[in-house]
Amino acid sequence: MQTALEERSALEADLRNAVSDGQLRAFYQPQLDDSGRVIGAEALLRWLHPARGLVLPGDFIALAEGTDLIRPLGRWVLESACQQIRKWSASKVTQHLIVAVNVSARQFHQSDFVDELAAIVARTGADPARLKLELTESLVIEDIDKTVRRMQQIKAQGIALSLDDFGTGFSSLSCLKRLPLDQIKVDQVFVRDLASDPDDEAIVQAIVTMGRILGLDVIAEGVETIAQRDRLREFGCLRYQGYLFAPPLAPDEFERFLCEGAGS
Repeated sequence: MQTALEERSALEADLRNAVSDGQLRAFYQPQLDDSGRVIGAEALLRWLHPARGLVLPGDFIALAEGTDLIRPLGRWVLESACQQIRKWSASKVTQHLIVAVNVSARQFHQSDFVDELAAIVARTGADPARLKLELTESLVIEDIDKTVRRMQQIKAQGIALSLDDFGTGFSSLSCLKRLPLDQIKVDQVFVRDLASDPDDEAIVQAIVTMGRILGLDVIAEGVETIAQRDRLREFGCLRYQGYLFAPPLAPDEFERFLCEGAGS
């Protein structure tokens, strides 16, 4: 236990320096439509530590969420994504892309989040119509009235909203229909065994049908096989993200991915 505490303390100390020392990186995993065209990307945080090497979010996000560190990290990802949107807007190959950014509950519920978001968009010169925030199901059911008002303020800026990890929480249909969403995202836990588990098939089919009834776009994450993609297509889910198409890529790798024809 002492060793674990010391390791956690050392990791937290290193993470506090990550932003100021320029150790953070934003990678982008392509999101595609049914024709194979890249329509956007999800911005994913990576930590390039001088001694630890490339540290994946699973090794430090939980620590960050348990402290105030998630706020500067989340702000950095938003700023980086908006800068990338501005850069991509200058090219015909990338100007159509919509960049999705995950927002933590602690970040979303901070009192000045809406103003901070507007300031980041204005400062970077990003087109807000090319930015999409992904909110978790557990986040949106917390103080639903306040959450809806905040979501409406974000939508008023022209920014889209997606409900991440849909189906893994406990939100009700009455709650869902109140949310000013543009998209719901089928969680990879349901996609993983989609081609072999009848229960997962039923859940995914219900999510897609629900999205269609509510007039929402539906995208599935964690798509790794053709069989999964084909079943999603059968159910009417025509937006995909996963290793079947590409892993998270550095911006220059992402641009090469597009230029090689995957997004044309």
